[in-house]
Amino acid sequence: MKNIAPLLIAGLLAATGAAPAVAGNITAKGSDTLVILAQKWAEVYMRQHPETKIQVTGGGSGTGFAALQNQTTDLANASRPIKPKEKAECIKAFKKVPTEYQVALDGLSVYVNEANRIDELTLEQLDLIFTAKITNWKDLGGQDAPITLYSRENSSGTYEFFKDHVLQKKDFAATAQTMPGTAAVLQAVAKDKNGIGYGGAAYGAGAKHLKVKKDAESPGVEPTAENIANQTYPIWRYLYIYVNPDLDKGEIAAYLNWIRSDAGQAIVQDVGYFPLPKSARTGS
Repeated sequence: MKNIAPLLIAGLLAATGAAPAVAGNITAKGSDTLVILAQKWAEVYMRQHPETKIQVTGGGSGTGFAALQNQTTDLANASRPIKPKEKAECIKAFKKVPTEYQVALDGLSVYVNEANRIDELTLEQLDLIFTAKITNWKDLGGQDAPITLYSRENSSGTYEFFKDHVLQKKDFAATAQTMPGTAAVLQAVAKDKNGIGYGGAAYGAGAKHLKVKKDAESPGVEPTAENIANQTYPIWRYLYIYVNPDLDKGEIAAYLNWIRSDAGQAIVQDVGYFPLPKSARTGS
């Protein structure tokens, strides 16, 4: 995926029974994992509410939280929960804890080149690979070739999630090549027969998604919609939007409610992510 410029789309009014949002602009910034979905939400919502303009940019979850603290964005898109330090900075900036909205489910896929004969790995093996304790594919039953690691930048919520939940908070190997987005990881792995990387399950073209095993005795599980929704796939997470509570009203509140409604969650599924359970939704 190319670097995505800010999305600014105005559409035509669709006849709906819902009251229109107050005219104005909404800005959303942050997670690269969420950017495609956030753009689609914005596009559809603006077709129904042409008086509202929504601007979406990526840059990573940390970038979104920084913008929220600096009050240069209305919504911070995030693929991880807010950190205590980030929360403290928000309180310093606008005297309140940001409101957290769960907006979708995601599975974190592990990618290898299509030519790689490895089809599944355990969580422990992934830990050993990305911390450079295992450095050759032959040690995993693959070809006799060095493993090339592709990772996300440390401002990425995807990086944080993988580090916390797969590496058990250990540091990535210094040899890991940092990529600016999940699409860049995929492209690198697609061109490198010895490569391995990770990223959102919605990004799939060009590389093989491995099955992941909780341990050596467990079956390998594919990152499918069903397996992520029922949480049998081992690497899953919520995706979030954070907002200054003082701004969580009017058009912004209407937009957030719509995102978590059946209409907004249908778009989640269309884009390739996984809708929230009904029990976790609000809106209509």
